[in-house]
Amino acid sequence: MDIGELLDYKPANTPKRPLPEEEVSQIQENETDYERQKKLRRLAKHRVQQIEKQEQERLKAEQERLAEEQRMKQERQDMVQKLVDENLAGTDDGVLDEAALKRMILLFEKKVLKNQEMRIKFPENPEKFMESEIELHDILTEMHAIATVPDLYPILVNLKAVLSLLELLTHENTDIAVAVVNLLQELTDLDSLNENEEGTEILIDALLSKQICALLVQNLERMDESVKEEANGVHTTLGIFENIMELRPDVVVDVGKQGLIPWLLKRIKAKMPYDGNKLYSSEILSILLQNNEENRALVGEIGGIDNLLQQLAYYKRHDPSSPDEQEMMENLFDCLCSCLMDKQNRDRFLRGEGLQLMNLILREKKLSRNGSLKVLNHALSGPQGKDNCNKFVDILGLRTIFPLFMKTPKKNRKRMLSTEEHEEHVISIIANMLRNCRGTQRQRLMTKFSENDMEKVDRLMELHFKYMEKVEMIDAAIDEKNMGEEDEDEIYLKRLNGGLFSLQLVDYITLEVCNSSPNIKKRVTHILNMRGGTLKTIRQIMREYAGNLGEDGDKEWQEQEQRHILKMVDKL
Repeated sequence: MDIGELLDYKPANTPKRPLPEEEVSQIQENETDYERQKKLRRLAKHRVQQIEKQEQERLKAEQERLAEEQRMKQERQDMVQKLVDENLAGTDDGVLDEAALKRMILLFEKKVLKNQEMRIKFPENPEKFMESEIELHDILTEMHAIATVPDLYPILVNLKAVLSLLELLTHENTDIAVAVVNLLQELTDLDSLNENEEGTEILIDALLSKQICALLVQNLERMDESVKEEANGVHTTLGIFENIMELRPDVVVDVGKQGLIPWLLKRIKAKMPYDGNKLYSSEILSILLQNNEENRALVGEIGGIDNLLQQLAYYKRHDPSSPDEQEMMENLFDCLCSCLMDKQNRDRFLRGEGLQLMNLILREKKLSRNGSLKVLNHALSGPQGKDNCNKFVDILGLRTIFPLFMKTPKKNRKRMLSTEEHEEHVISIIANMLRNCRGTQRQRLMTKFSENDMEKVDRLMELHFKYMEKVEMIDAAIDEKNMGEEDEDEIYLKRLNGGLFSLQLVDYITLEVCNSSPNIKKRVTHILNMRGGTLKTIRQIMREYAGNLGEDGDKEWQEQEQRHILKMVDKL
């Protein structure tokens, strides 16, 4: 192509954007450029008109929706006004009666509606809606008077005020949300239950049906505890949870599922100075875990075992700085003990080096030592504690536990455990290791009873006679009060609490070590003869123990353990 052809070349006339097929079909090939452009302009105008029409229809639908919401709110106000008008004969002497309550609810609904309207009208101008916010806060404060008359709670529910209150938990102004929380805490206070159980039950039902727990957790998430009012709001919110769980223990599962457990773990873990909210969080978590398998499993699934271990690691070398902080530490140990009732959590505890931490805490001789004993007892107990028992021997735990077995610490300021509780945990740990350890770990455990001229066997017999005397005293008291007519299970439980349980554990250890070594059996027999005891007593105690292993848990393991005990009794 030469230069002349290049200069004469003109590109074809095409529209800048491809047209839809139906529009292209309307343009004839033989039309002039002018006619074609005119038709395109007409089509473009038609499209613009369609878009405008759709937008107008959308705006109309939105206006209708807002009008419907306004109508429903107005109907609710009219209903309350009607009820108020029907009860205008109520007294005005300052006592909150039914008529006064209805007037208060009407005023409350008006304040809520006015605040909503002002916020919608002036979203960028707080000065315009601040007055309505103050008025709303004031009426919420006045409504605390309702908590003094639980008889009126059914009316509060019937007037739909509960829904309006819970909606305010998501209010943009956290001061309003905190005011609602304060009101709800008073309304659910346990004193109300004592005054009017039926009214309180109706209120709790209404709150739970409107998902109060989930709304409270959402509100907790946005609270800034560096602000004193909001920190107080957090504490009050936890108080509402405590009230609800005490009135309705069955809701603990739903409370856990609706996000409270993750929030509590996060709050306990937060790197903030110790305060009352951390203590309260540990208390609520302990309540949620006490008797609920689902909540225990949930804590393990979201990494709660590691979280608890990290918090307790601080107390390995530091004592709590106050009685409140000591209480919080005890709550954390209790939470860990509850979690270890779950098999998978024991595995997580093992992988998270929980045994090593508890062993180190025992060696440091701080206040946390008592809590670590309880945790070890839970971690090593039953057939699910087999792996933990063997691991405890491997990490040289015998060097830690046997000094505590030989001598119970007495100088223990602010003691968390009594002497008997301390001895029970130590004895139980040793008994569980004898039950679960095999191979070299069991040999190392048995060697402990032979070393140093069998001093541990002597200590075993000392404990046997100590708890034997306690049980004999309990039996004498039962005979003296003619309690033989009581249920056998109740009597057995009293004997267990009076020292029989520790005696059974001591005699179980005695049975195991006597069957492992003739020399130990000879030493035990000698001590018994010197103090007027016999092997026959140990046999009787062990037969009773074997017959009361319980019905919960692994049936196969219980039957196997029962056969094992009776077999050892026959050999003794």
